[in-house]
Amino acid sequence: MAVIGGQEIRKLAETYGTPLVVYDEDAMRTRLNEFVSSFKSEKLETGVLYASKAFSCKAMISLIDEYGLYLDVVSGGELYTAYKAAYDSSKIFFHGNNKTEQELKMAMQMHVGTIVVDNLMEAEELAQYAKEADYPIHVLLRVNPGIEAHTHKYIVTAHVDSKFGISFLNEEELVQIIQVLQNAENIVFDGLHAHIGSQIFDIQAFLEEIKKLFAYSRSLKEKYDIQFNTLNLGGGFGVKYTEEDKPVPIADVCKSMIRTCEEEQEKTCSMIQRILIEPGRSIVAEAGYSIYKIGYIKKTPNKQYAFVDGGMNDNIRPALYQAKYDAFIEGKEKEEAFASYTIAGKCCESGDILIESIALPKVQKGALLVMKTTGAYGYSMASHYNKIPLPAVVFASEKETREVIERETFEHMISLEK
Repeated sequence: MAVIGGQEIRKLAETYGTPLVVYDEDAMRTRLNEFVSSFKSEKLETGVLYASKAFSCKAMISLIDEYGLYLDVVSGGELYTAYKAAYDSSKIFFHGNNKTEQELKMAMQMHVGTIVVDNLMEAEELAQYAKEADYPIHVLLRVNPGIEAHTHKYIVTAHVDSKFGISFLNEEELVQIIQVLQNAENIVFDGLHAHIGSQIFDIQAFLEEIKKLFAYSRSLKEKYDIQFNTLNLGGGFGVKYTEEDKPVPIADVCKSMIRTCEEEQEKTCSMIQRILIEPGRSIVAEAGYSIYKIGYIKKTPNKQYAFVDGGMNDNIRPALYQAKYDAFIEGKEKEEAFASYTIAGKCCESGDILIESIALPKVQKGALLVMKTTGAYGYSMASHYNKIPLPAVVFASEKETREVIERETFEHMISLEK
């Protein structure tokens, strides 16, 4: 009997329909507790932020709130979701390289605790808007330390020409931004933020990032008398999608990062007092599953297709950057492979391939195909391509099953049309 979070897969599909996104709530709770308990220091204040872009809904935000996590948002929509979830806005960090005037003012109206500034124009605009603020706005500056983690080119974020942050090589502008922020009314400049990539399996990349950030902090103090107390190290912790992936256990990564921060703080005599990280994918990815119903089976000269009732509209990652996934047929987990199948979606697009080739037992119409590790950047990147409604999302645990996002209807999908 195949289960997710203690609940039978077939019963979940019968109750909520397919395609269906199911999160093992107990697995998410275990991972949240692992981050909170592992990322601790006796010498430095620490904090864990949930990068909500991986998967955002009111139930998810309420869950991370239970564990005392801060929240990372990158748009007015993510901010509004947090507001409707009654999340403490003082614990929100608002990221983004091109925040609109409306978003920045919305953040101030909601008393968002920290705004992460990306560039000089944003710093100057924020300094103007902050004059009208009725509370001190804490600010971090996103920097680019030049650490290139080994990952897909579309999700590398720390090379010299990245769209994110200010490169350490552009020190004059970086210092100018900090001075704008430090001289502004109602702004408290806390420090630097960096993010070196996603799906990082090499722990050394994180440690090199830490060393560069501490060294650069000391350099800013010595050369410009610029002091601050916070370093946000970003996220990017790798997860297991297929057997090829070998992620480092989260506890090991966190403890190594803490140890290196403590060593660098002592070595550089730094004023840094607080260290933050921003896991997103690593909290939700492996806890998430996508349940599809198999439709037609079709052979071509070189392939055997199994079509499913979802596709790139609910999981764009394989088409966007050739992401790989593992899957199984419900009820046939122990059966030997019958053939190699290409799992394709129902969208009118040749690139709508969820899995290019996977060995499975004989696949028949009506069977349930379960894709693993779909909890991050599946639903959050979903689209209405071909006017296909968004799937329902369920949290499953040993205690209960709860629908946290209803299945979209045709009527809802066209509700804004005139």
